[in-house]
Amino acid sequence: MSLVLSGISVSRGVAIGKAVILHHDAPEVSEHTIPRPLLQEEITRYRVALRKARQQLRDIRKRIPSDTPGDIVAFMDAHLLMLDDGVMSEAPIKIMRARQCNAEWALKLQRDALVRVFDEMDDPYLRTRKDDIDHVVIRIQRNLQGQYEPRHDDRNGQLRGAILIAGDVSPAETVLMHQQGIAALVTEFGGPNSHTAILARGLGLPAVVGVHHVRRYLQHREALVVDAEHGMVIAGAEAGELAYYHRRQREERRHVAELNKLRQRPAVTRDGHAVTLLANVELPEDAAAARRLGAAGVGLFRTEMLFLNRETVPGEDEQYEAYLRVVRALKGAPVTIRTLDLGADKCLGSRPRTPAASNPALGLRAIRWSLKDPGQFSPQVRAILRASASGPVRMMIPMLSGEGELLQVLRLVEEEKKALAREGIRFDPAMQIGGMIEIPAAALAADALARHLDFFSIGTNDLIQYTLAVDRLDEEVNYLYDPLHPAILKLIHLTIRAGRRAGIPVAMCGEMAGDPYYTRLLLGLGLREFSMFPATLLEVKRVINGSRLDALSRNVSRMLRSRSSVRFPSLVDAMNRQQ
Repeated sequence: MSLVLSGISVSRGVAIGKAVILHHDAPEVSEHTIPRPLLQEEITRYRVALRKARQQLRDIRKRIPSDTPGDIVAFMDAHLLMLDDGVMSEAPIKIMRARQCNAEWALKLQRDALVRVFDEMDDPYLRTRKDDIDHVVIRIQRNLQGQYEPRHDDRNGQLRGAILIAGDVSPAETVLMHQQGIAALVTEFGGPNSHTAILARGLGLPAVVGVHHVRRYLQHREALVVDAEHGMVIAGAEAGELAYYHRRQREERRHVAELNKLRQRPAVTRDGHAVTLLANVELPEDAAAARRLGAAGVGLFRTEMLFLNRETVPGEDEQYEAYLRVVRALKGAPVTIRTLDLGADKCLGSRPRTPAASNPALGLRAIRWSLKDPGQFSPQVRAILRASASGPVRMMIPMLSGEGELLQVLRLVEEEKKALAREGIRFDPAMQIGGMIEIPAAALAADALARHLDFFSIGTNDLIQYTLAVDRLDEEVNYLYDPLHPAILKLIHLTIRAGRRAGIPVAMCGEMAGDPYYTRLLLGLGLREFSMFPATLLEVKRVINGSRLDALSRNVSRMLRSRSSVRFPSLVDAMNRQQ
């Protein structure tokens, strides 16, 4: 009888192989008082561990093949940058001096402080970036404790074709083990937005994460099946099950080959309607990778990563250089730069800390936060304007709620344009400015907002949460998070119609845009621009290229007129079966 363990599906594919169980959890650390005369020696020990961590990552990076997607290399570079940043190189030393404690404990305190910042974030994607802190900290802790650096090239070929079972793995380990030929990855921790998940998708590696206590239930070298699509790990599969999964593997290989043929083909429906597919990126290096997958440009460049994991806020020149790298990587394709989207419950750089909001999701965040602090917002606006002189740049405002707020932003942008002109600094005077529609008020007021904007982009993650009053990460209520709720579909439809009336394009950059299950529904609602995580782009294009808009529009119109939403899932299923 087979044993089935469930987790979170983060990639596609089926793998059949033997389990290799990895036990290399975070080292245990405790606090020790260091006599003051020995403190400098302790600091030197920390710096040596830091240098060793840098060298280890550089060695791994050198081994990455030249044809590896840029976003994977970017993960390694991000970890190297963290090691050089003051939050890792200096802050723990300050703690050691202040508390007269050992290096391991100082690093743990610094790690805890950084993770608290990420835990308080509203954006679930950014919240998972605390994984990077942990991966870097664990590497330094191992060096401090003289622990053996896990090597994955000395297992006498055990990893080739194996299914790796671990608590968690860092991006560096994932890349190394992929090079050694692992067939799939199963972890006890992690979520759909973790870097492990993103890497697995980018590498085409079947992966299931969040399989609680998986190492307790499985044996080393035990035969396993990993069904990544359904988030299942099967031990002791019977002959019939094995035959089924071998057939699935063959079908999957054919499917991937067909998807790759779409890279350079346009996204056009069967009845001749062109659809624009854009990418969501967070690092300049991601932009080039998105172009290789056929993205027409960047529909969402998150700027938050420039501001995190540091003691000082990036200045105008630093931001400009980062935006310029994206513009250059896109070689003439458009890039949409979203202004800072963080909340008031966090303190960045030297900005004075404000009292904690009772409900940060409804408090001072995103554009509200930027308008509250023009001294910090203006440099970002100037940096975006300056980057617009080098290519087609659009600026996008997050979490707009009304016309008055929008007019404030537009006045500030005009003031910065005049200032740049007086200083003789180049910029595109016609740079487009758009707004994210991610709260119900903005969707309902879309006609008024559209009169002042050049484009809309619908952020479905927040739009659904705010409309249904549901935190999708709260396990007590996330069953209510429903993209097919009639209120959500009506708000999306309202926004698209308002954009059409005003003659401005409407894109969608929330997760719904990158989920092929909703592609035909969104086409039927009138959406013609989709922006998504690059890994899902080819699958969405496949659905678009196999769709007919005339039929979809009729079906969706009937859905919107329906008095009951109970049948919506079956109606979407029926649309997805249409040829």
